[in-house]
Amino acid sequence: MNRLLPAILVLFAMEHAIAQQQTFCNPINIDYGYTPIPNFSEQGRHRATADPVITLFKDEYYLFSTNQWGYWHSSDMLHWTFVPRKFLKPYHHVYDELCAPAVCAMGDTLLVIGSTYTRDFPLWMSKNPTKDDWKEAVDSFKAGAWDPALFADDDGRLYIYFGSSNTYPTYGQEIDRKTFQPIGERKELLQLHPDIHGWERFGENGDNTFLSPFIEGSEMDKHNGKYYLQYGAPGTEFSGYGDGVYVGDHPLGPFTYQSHNPFSYKPGGFARGAGHGASFQDKSGNWWHVSTIVVNTKNNFERRIGIWPAGFDGDGILYCNTAFGDYPLYLPGKALNGYHSSFAGWMLLNYNKPVMVSSTLGGYTANNAVDESIKTYWSAASGDKGEWLQTDLGATSTVKAIQVNYADQDVDSSYLGKIPGIYHQYIIYSSEDGKKWKVLVDKSQNKTDVPHDYIELEKPVEARYLKMENIHMPTGKFAISGLRVFGNGHGAVPDTVKHFIGLRGDSERRNIWFKWQTVNNATGYNIYFGEAPGKLYNSVMVYGNNEYYLHALEKDRVYYYQIEAFNEDGVSPRTEVQRAE
Repeated sequence: MNRLLPAILVLFAMEHAIAQQQTFCNPINIDYGYTPIPNFSEQGRHRATADPVITLFKDEYYLFSTNQWGYWHSSDMLHWTFVPRKFLKPYHHVYDELCAPAVCAMGDTLLVIGSTYTRDFPLWMSKNPTKDDWKEAVDSFKAGAWDPALFADDDGRLYIYFGSSNTYPTYGQEIDRKTFQPIGERKELLQLHPDIHGWERFGENGDNTFLSPFIEGSEMDKHNGKYYLQYGAPGTEFSGYGDGVYVGDHPLGPFTYQSHNPFSYKPGGFARGAGHGASFQDKSGNWWHVSTIVVNTKNNFERRIGIWPAGFDGDGILYCNTAFGDYPLYLPGKALNGYHSSFAGWMLLNYNKPVMVSSTLGGYTANNAVDESIKTYWSAASGDKGEWLQTDLGATSTVKAIQVNYADQDVDSSYLGKIPGIYHQYIIYSSEDGKKWKVLVDKSQNKTDVPHDYIELEKPVEARYLKMENIHMPTGKFAISGLRVFGNGHGAVPDTVKHFIGLRGDSERRNIWFKWQTVNNATGYNIYFGEAPGKLYNSVMVYGNNEYYLHALEKDRVYYYQIEAFNEDGVSPRTEVQRAE
């Protein structure tokens, strides 16, 4: 018996390793705080953060974002631990606690500062940020600015980049390493050109002319001796919110507009928007881009956070891969080569499928929970234990993961800022026939805040029906913007799309109209486009339609494009690449 024990332990360890979670899903599941600004929540208290930056420091990932009264750290980009911390002083008298923060690792020290138009905000430093162990690097940072970014070059010199305006440009300035004060005059670096760059135009569809677009969200990275100055545009409230990049040979320029832009862009799908973010490398050297997801239901600044695979191609082009970017993605694990994609291949199984609910509050109807829009949601009439939501997959399928996206409905008026100690509890049942049910996910004893809970099943399950029953809500009604079931169906993948065309007019070169023949067994489509046949780095996910108006092109650039169809069973072959003059 004793001789068998080591073998048993080995088998147990192997089973445990296999069962470890391998994927995540956007929006990432962290305990987002509620907006601390009362006049931002007059239409209802709600969670909100944006403007994220992730830095790998001492083998730990650190995530900072706007108005969270603290920050998170993680060893695996999955399990995030929140560290409560207020960085501003009582005399500042502002709501924007560490708004659009800048984070920079310098040797054994992590530097942090938030946005400010004054010159009396401190620059903070820590050698051990896994806990609230910070001190002032300098009491009054004279280079204070809005939407700052800090960059430490290989030669030890330090720079700051900043600007958030629809009038003024992005600026850059060197910072003295010893005094942490600015050296010389600030330098104008970037300005928007919406007359040339279609994606920079203001508005949900790039067609609002009453305001000029905003340039904001600076970020600097260095790769193979080149400097990549990134920026967000045209406005954080729009699905087309993206990040562009200019490239130069010196930290303060001059910079040249990259041929592929926006490099981070996600105007379609459940989680839309991929602007005002930051690029970073994981422990294996792979690049990722963390950025802002738009909700914009109760306020323009109602937002979340997404993490997308990114990288540099052989020509030094910075890209971000958002195709299937709100489906399950593999977590960092090993170094990758080539065009970096992390899509797990698990499809959405319940898009616009039949739904049954325990009750409905007003116009917050049941189908809103499966319509693939984070902006809409179903709400039960109460937040009581026993309220439930049932989704029908239409046929028995292999279920591998579930994402539960809670919405904020009738949240208590006291919920401003970070609320400690709140949690969600629920149970999800599965059934093949709608009669015999078994517990699939048991979160009845959960004591953590999981506003975008994502559950990767240890073993796939065959099911047609899933039922989520509420046990406990932290506040308000039991409301769901997306009960999303992932896995693989047992039918046929869609046929290849036919008669796909892109029409680009002579009078407006920044737009293109895509049109194609509907594929009968498709639930959606991915349109890919870019500057060369092998560089179709941007994509748009389209549900329930066979046309799409894209307003993101460069006025004077030739484009290439193709399309694929997808459904619960998989993805079709892409069409041949076409050229749009």
